[in-house]
Amino acid sequence: MDSVIFSNSIASDLEKVLASISFSKLFVLTDQNTEKHCLPKLKKIFPSGTSFKSVAPGEKNKNLSTCSEIWSAMTAASLDRKSLFINIGGGVIGDMGGFCASIYKRGIRFINIPTTLLSQVDASVGGKLGVDFEGLKNHLGTFNEPETVMISTEFLESLPHEELRSGYAEIIKHGLIRDKAYFENLKIEHWENQAWMELIRHSVGIKKEVVLADPKEAGLRKILNFGHTIGHAFESHFLDGPKHLLHGEAIAIGMICEAFLSHKKLSLGSEELNVIITSFLSIYGKFDFLESDLEPIINLCLQDKKNEGAVLMFSLLNKIGDCTYNIPVSRSEIKEAIHYYKNLKLS
Repeated sequence: MDSVIFSNSIASDLEKVLASISFSKLFVLTDQNTEKHCLPKLKKIFPSGTSFKSVAPGEKNKNLSTCSEIWSAMTAASLDRKSLFINIGGGVIGDMGGFCASIYKRGIRFINIPTTLLSQVDASVGGKLGVDFEGLKNHLGTFNEPETVMISTEFLESLPHEELRSGYAEIIKHGLIRDKAYFENLKIEHWENQAWMELIRHSVGIKKEVVLADPKEAGLRKILNFGHTIGHAFESHFLDGPKHLLHGEAIAIGMICEAFLSHKKLSLGSEELNVIITSFLSIYGKFDFLESDLEPIINLCLQDKKNEGAVLMFSLLNKIGDCTYNIPVSRSEIKEAIHYYKNLKLS
């Protein structure tokens, strides 16, 4: 399991980490946003001879084409197997950079410095790495742990409101699947005014506990995918269009749909279902889509990695704070759940 450092002074803490690790060369990956807003906080502490690579931002660029660009830069920098790779960015950079480091020369060590709330509470822990392929999210990937993960709320100061809100969806999910009291104490009104480091620590703790119990997603770890089967399908379907959804926005839709399925198929009560719906609609509003979008979204659900053969397997809630996994759901039930979301009214 990776070591997580919660930092109040990211530059000096990273300098200490680098002083404690032996490496031949250093390679730093950013995207164009983190190159501008985050790298300046750290650049002065990197040794001379450090190689830097910046790529285009966003999920639509998390693919093999961008990986080839990164591998070419690593090769041009003459990185050997004792080199150290640092990812500075959100979940896309952490996923893709870690994947590139793990494949290059059969694997070099890497450090993740997540700069978005989403990547700090979700992608920073668990060793899942990967890229999208042929429109399918994280279709190619591997498991590999970083040397360390360094989390600092300093980076949240420059984060756009929509990106902060996107990350908050995963915090809410952690409460829904594992900690009812945590969920009930999360803010709905004025949600953006929070003690973020406290929430990040708690969410990371929840995810680490689950991942430690099931590192390769053979069982319990599947509960972390609550909301993600339908949510990923929405995210993938609208990825390249004008109605692009951020990850957390799509997962919020998925969690409403899958909470409905939890009510229909398991023991989630109508009162708790309404609490979940009201919470998400209050923060994320309602996303409008066409009836013609429905079949392509359902088809994308069929590609979910948790499916077993032709059977669609979901992680659903018994109640708030209690999630189970490997619940078979039919295509018609997915359609019903998405229709349920589509017909909800904002109060």
